[in-house]
Amino acid sequence: MWIVRIALDHPYTFIVLALLILIVSPVVIARTPTDIFPSINIPVIAVAWQYSGLNAEELEGRITTSYERVLTTTVDNIQRIESTTVNGQAIIKVYLQPGARLDTANAQITASRRPCSANTRRERPRPSSSTTAPRACPSSSSRCPGKASQSSSSSTSE
Repeated sequence: MWIVRIALDHPYTFIVLALLILIVSPVVIARTPTDIFPSINIPVIAVAWQYSGLNAEELEGRITTSYERVLTTTVDNIQRIESTTVNGQAIIKVYLQPGARLDTANAQITASRRPCSANTRRERPRPSSSTTAPRACPSSSSRCPGKASQSSSSSTSE
């Protein structure tokens, strides 16, 4: 109640304060930095494996788990690895440390694909029907029968 009594006793003071707020507000708002969409620079490389005719559990056992182990020993600056395996497909996301070079990590990830592809060739017979048609290998334009195919893409979230 005391503020109402002061406002009634000194009306010009409150009018001047209201005008001062009205004049200063645009200046303060204009100078206040706003960052609605901050620049987020998270280096991520996603690797996609396709292996037709294999259920999620077998694909995880044959490719995903062993490939994650290979990645941890061959790729530098890994922060964490996330993988999702569904029927016939596995997606592995490799999150790198801030400031890591994507081109170096992409080369290391591509080089680490070779041992996993060799392991899957020995375990899986060549496809005999058209429903398990092989996928094209990303490293060459030729078809790769009996091989799990892998493709990687690197991105920086912004």
